[in-house]
Amino acid sequence: MQFTAPLKSNSKKIMLLGSGELGKEVAIEAQRLGIEVIAVDRYAAAPAHLVANRAYIVNMQDEEAVLEIIRREKPDYILPEIEAISINALFRAEKEGFNVIPNADAVNKTMNRKNIRQFAAEELGLKTGPYRFVKTREEMETAAAEMGYPCVVKPVMSSSGHGQSVMRSPTDLDSSWEMAKEARGDASELIVEAFVDFDYEITMLTARNGKETVFCEPIGHQQQDGDYIFSWQPMRMSSLAKERSQQIAKTITDGLGGRGLFGVELFVKGDEVYFSEVSPRPHDTGMVTLITQSQSEFALHLRAVLGLPLGFTFYGDGASAAFKSLKDSCSPVVDVDDSLFSDNSFVRVFGKPESHKGRRMAVALVFDEVEKALAQAKRLIAKIKDV
Repeated sequence: MQFTAPLKSNSKKIMLLGSGELGKEVAIEAQRLGIEVIAVDRYAAAPAHLVANRAYIVNMQDEEAVLEIIRREKPDYILPEIEAISINALFRAEKEGFNVIPNADAVNKTMNRKNIRQFAAEELGLKTGPYRFVKTREEMETAAAEMGYPCVVKPVMSSSGHGQSVMRSPTDLDSSWEMAKEARGDASELIVEAFVDFDYEITMLTARNGKETVFCEPIGHQQQDGDYIFSWQPMRMSSLAKERSQQIAKTITDGLGGRGLFGVELFVKGDEVYFSEVSPRPHDTGMVTLITQSQSEFALHLRAVLGLPLGFTFYGDGASAAFKSLKDSCSPVVDVDDSLFSDNSFVRVFGKPESHKGRRMAVALVFDEVEKALAQAKRLIAKIKDV
């Protein structure tokens, strides 16, 4: 492959649609290869804006505005990094010859829980838990009664767990309904899922470059309100469960097609594996790969997009812990104890221009045996404060 320099007439360009902390790491990997980076987001000074060659601020769901930037910049690759994007802009861009990663249809399927669940369960025949789609509170109540309590309610479109809740009894119906309707994305329709009796859940990071498919070691994670707070790699699991997880990951990513890295979320009960969701981009739980692998999920994503070889070395066990702000601030300060910078740990501060309660602002990473790494990550994250 031939590489160029940024800001030249012949520069190779990627455009990030969504410029949060995950997009920032992808931008850094692109810069290491001399690739010009255009970062687009809905607010100024987003994390990837800070390391990009050019930055744009736009309503990401404004079809014409997004398409105008694409036409102006003419990127070689368009990388959607969030769910709340005008899908029509991506379809039109693809029709005009632009390369959407992995492809516009895959983005359309995965950004909408209804699309991807029906595709996985009804077209590909993957094992999932029971589910119903609802549009009214009355339909939600009926679906919950059919699924049984507890059950999970999610908007068909949202990100980072926004709008997601667990209904443990009929008394939770009103609060779950209100929470779902306030979510980012499209909350005009909800999915009610039976609570799968699983032992644990994993993310199977899966990379495709058009020639091969590779899997990272399975990542275990703990969530709160649908958003990750701790992850660790590898998740200890039986060889059969791991094989089945890789089979499901390959089936869904083959079905979606295209190139790039996918975060395939799975529920595991003994040796049985159930499909949950998939993101056609780096996954928040995969930030642990910044310390466990020779090529992080972000480097693998870029390699896959460019069609480069996907070989990497798994260095060893590790864990990550997300720091979420406890206050609202227009000038946030993240106070990090010196002990986070040690021979086996470090912290990444995302540089977000504003904080609000629950917003992810940093991540602590630890390299050690899984159990020790996770315990240390939990101790260390308590040493990060809002000022």
